[in-house]
Amino acid sequence: MTALALDPRNWSARTTLLPAAILILVALMVVPLPAVLLDLFFITNIAVALIVLMVAINIRQPLDFSAFPTVLLYATLLRLALNVASTRVVLVHGHEGTAAAGHVIEAFGTFLVGGDYVVGLFVFAVLMIINIVVITKGAGRVSEVAARFTLDALPGKQMAIDADLNAGQITADEARARRLEVTTEADFHGAMDGSSKFVKGDAIAGVLILAINIIGGLILGTVSHDLSLSDAARTYLLLAVGDGLVAQVPALLLSISAAMVVTRVGKETDLAGQVGLQLGQTAPWLPVGIILGLLGLLPGMPLLIIAPAAGFAFWLALKKRPATETPAEAAAAAEAARDDTSIEWADVAESAPASIDIGFGLVPLVEEARGAPMMARITAVRRQLSKNLGFVLPQVRVRDDLALPPFRYRITLAGVVVGEDEAYPDDVLAIEAGPISTPIPGREAADPAFGIPARWIDPAEADLAEAAGYTVVDPAAVVGTHLNQMLMANAHRLLGQDEVQALLDTLAETTPALAGALTPKLLSVAVVTQVLQRLLEEGISIRDLRSIASALVAVASKSQESAELAEYIRPALGAALVQELAGVKAPLAAVALDPGLETLLVQAVRANPGAAHPFDPALVTRVAEAVAAATRSLMNEGRRFAIVTVPQVRRPLWQLLRARLPGVPVLAFPDIPDDRDVEVLAVIGAAQPARAPTPEGDA
Repeated sequence: MTALALDPRNWSARTTLLPAAILILVALMVVPLPAVLLDLFFITNIAVALIVLMVAINIRQPLDFSAFPTVLLYATLLRLALNVASTRVVLVHGHEGTAAAGHVIEAFGTFLVGGDYVVGLFVFAVLMIINIVVITKGAGRVSEVAARFTLDALPGKQMAIDADLNAGQITADEARARRLEVTTEADFHGAMDGSSKFVKGDAIAGVLILAINIIGGLILGTVSHDLSLSDAARTYLLLAVGDGLVAQVPALLLSISAAMVVTRVGKETDLAGQVGLQLGQTAPWLPVGIILGLLGLLPGMPLLIIAPAAGFAFWLALKKRPATETPAEAAAAAEAARDDTSIEWADVAESAPASIDIGFGLVPLVEEARGAPMMARITAVRRQLSKNLGFVLPQVRVRDDLALPPFRYRITLAGVVVGEDEAYPDDVLAIEAGPISTPIPGREAADPAFGIPARWIDPAEADLAEAAGYTVVDPAAVVGTHLNQMLMANAHRLLGQDEVQALLDTLAETTPALAGALTPKLLSVAVVTQVLQRLLEEGISIRDLRSIASALVAVASKSQESAELAEYIRPALGAALVQELAGVKAPLAAVALDPGLETLLVQAVRANPGAAHPFDPALVTRVAEAVAAATRSLMNEGRRFAIVTVPQVRRPLWQLLRARLPGVPVLAFPDIPDDRDVEVLAVIGAAQPARAPTPEGDA
């Protein structure tokens, strides 16, 4: 026994009740008890059997009463101890009368024996046969088969759990819980197989104890107490049968409980609900009513009893049946009832192109018990981005990775790790979005999505942090925002031919002529996919697929190259691009290139036609320095602007600047509608920055 167990502060009523009960059982076997205490213990024995029976009826699955084998053992020991104590009292004081062994034994014996103790003896024998031959034997056989089948299926269940864990369909905590459940199930059925032997042995012991009480009582009554044989038989048979009945009625209840537990199938509802649902079907009751009605017509049959029974059966058969729904309707109803703010583990596939691997410390963020906030956030991100980008983003697989540090997560898109950071499920992130009046103590960090200085703080200090100027974000929102940025920046990697074909099929439902003219007559799905990928790569939504398709049909005769087609159709999307940057009426804030620098860039592109990176390192350095000098003040102010240049240079210049100016679009002059004003805020490569913005009606 450990020091913890010996500490008096750890003792409680539950820790002392069970040892005390065992000592009482032993005392019942060796210490003579008065009749009053025997009555008390017999009533307790009956109450225990009734409690066990009620629990067995109301459980949903056998494991809900996992303590049943041990309870069965203790109940059997209690009953046997009472048999020993009552046998002592019957044999020692039986000659004093039928009340010598207590009122409970006398009442049971008088009720069963009645006026003829021979008839009572046969009735008791019938009860014993029912218990031993039917209930106990059947329950023992079911327990044996269930234990064998459960043990045989254990390796397969363990492998299935490992497979689900490796596939990312369950978390490590769920896997541990399921392993514990299957192990407990095997242990339970093994224990029930052994416990059934207790029940059978107890029933046999009841028969032997009855015989001992009868034979011993007759001998003691006639030899030691000078009773006649008839008087001794009348007294001791009543006491013996009463004692046996007091013991065997609880034994019969426990046998029924054991049979109900081991024969339980299903876990959706308790036994009463399951039986009522399955026997309450209306179809079987019509033939039952007809047969009962025919039986009532036979001569001598009790028509007053059969007629109500037949009428009740007809009423059950003819009552209104609930409407049954087809499998398709059931699936539609289940989909409609499903919570669209959460994502199920079954929806996550191993082949998902987007995934988040989390350390085991972040598992609480995806647990259903805590509302799975990360899963809800991921679903919201996918839904919003799908609307903004114009195609349905694939499902995001979430699984725990024991190789990661506890609070680290990793975002993988199309097999490439695009983001990795840490989050703490029990803290909140305080982001320094502006001037901070009073710094809040916490774990130093940076916002994963934007790199802004931040710190992880206790949720209790969230209000104080907001008052100090911080922006407080919960951990699920931190991961969701980071995922949103990564999905937005890499959306082109997630758009494949299957998704494009789905978009074209949807387009064909509304504009079948346009969809038919585009594919496969003019362009293949592969070429259309590449064009859409190039648009997404630059952050351009493909939501207006009709305009994109119309533009592709118009320019398909000029080229079959996806890179050229993407540039040709940009003017058709220019109005939407400018409106996203400048709104409906405001002028477009632009940064232009110095004519001399722009000429150098055009010459470099012409010298290397088709090259992904046509600029030499010296020119790249010069452009980077010029861009940094011209846009530094605009970036510090948080202004939204676009870099405007000639069409030949637009795509190479965007590739050069995408890492230095993320989120800043590079437009060609034809991309800007003629009716939009342009406000030039700076000139890249100029000796002096533009002194004043100059509105230009035509760029």
